[in-house]
Amino acid sequence: MSRIREFIPSPADYKSARTYWRKDLLAGITVGIVALPLALAFGITTGAGAGAGLITAILAGLLAAVFGGSNFQVSGPTGAMTVVLVPIVSKYGVESLIPLGFFAGLLTLILGLIRAGSIINRVPWPVMEGFTLGIAVVIALQQIPTALATPSIDGGRTVATAWKTLNGAIDNGLNYSAIFIVALTLVIKFSYPKIAHKFKFHIPASFVAILLSSIVVYSFGISVPTVGDLPKAIFHIQNFSLFGLRIYELITAVISIALLAAIESLLSARVADQMSHIHDEKERYQPNRELFGQGLASMASSLVGGMPATGAIARTGVNIRSGAKSRLSAIFHAIFLLSVVLVLSPIISNIPTSALAGVLLGTSYRMASPANIREILRTTRLDSLILLVTAIIVIFVDLIWGIAIGTALYFLFTKLKRK
Repeated sequence: MSRIREFIPSPADYKSARTYWRKDLLAGITVGIVALPLALAFGITTGAGAGAGLITAILAGLLAAVFGGSNFQVSGPTGAMTVVLVPIVSKYGVESLIPLGFFAGLLTLILGLIRAGSIINRVPWPVMEGFTLGIAVVIALQQIPTALATPSIDGGRTVATAWKTLNGAIDNGLNYSAIFIVALTLVIKFSYPKIAHKFKFHIPASFVAILLSSIVVYSFGISVPTVGDLPKAIFHIQNFSLFGLRIYELITAVISIALLAAIESLLSARVADQMSHIHDEKERYQPNRELFGQGLASMASSLVGGMPATGAIARTGVNIRSGAKSRLSAIFHAIFLLSVVLVLSPIISNIPTSALAGVLLGTSYRMASPANIREILRTTRLDSLILLVTAIIVIFVDLIWGIAIGTALYFLFTKLKRK
């Protein structure tokens, strides 16, 4: 019974809530403002639509906060997950996300129940840095169709698809209005933090960039694609079937999604503890419960029109920097997003998608963290080699293969070095 109790939420999860609930509320609203444009953008990038991104951020974010094993984790749609989902949706259609998300969530949940969290959590740091760099590049490449307001031309792998899409856009004539909005969004996103310190209240740069870009589009009547109408019913039960997926295709895709969800969520939770300077064993995140909560979140989200979810490193970092003291902040983040969608849906529908592409291009640059990469490349040759090999495999082959090969090479070279 004690083994099962580990996965059940308890009052101890909220022991600091009475004292710090105001700080958690402020942190939750701040994260919600950051999460809104990202949820819209990741939903559109995946091909599932802006509504699916919002559903994932709200429902999966809420369930992962309640049932997960971290006090600071913020979950929802992420760039890493889009890397896996984009080719799947392109090949099998958006309906395939229903069975894939459900079974991947179930597998992630089972990994938690059999206590696989401690094993997955041993992925070496250079591998994770290479993984993050590779994902940042792929996310940027995935924005080409939206940034240029042109259809995506399937080329198989991400790099080939991006190249064909870019050539197709050039041949058909570039949409300079969309390119202008992307550039404007990037300029605002990177310029705003330099003056933000003058304001009493912190407003995230991505939110400001999208707000100002949208105002420019509306004021000058610039013709660019917009988010479009969101579903009137936010959560809608989906018809469950395999939608033409064969068993082999189902199994391989489910394993990829589940492993990614597990690895990214545990990495994010680990980083959250480091940022919060947690040293007490009782306060640290519980990897197995985290997998259980993430699995449950993806299962529920996929059944009501959302996508598989993971812990989001960037949003978790914002949560901590905004003063979060408990998992209540992540719950407030989900409630805030739900409130915004219910009240401001007509406004959200008019956001230009090229502005969202600009936000994700900026996010990709932040994820890649050139300064951090330069620092790692100056350390040991082994760390530099593993980072570069992992990143290259993620970009040109596959995300899971990148992690697997990078980890295997790291332990192999480490063992040879000791001899």
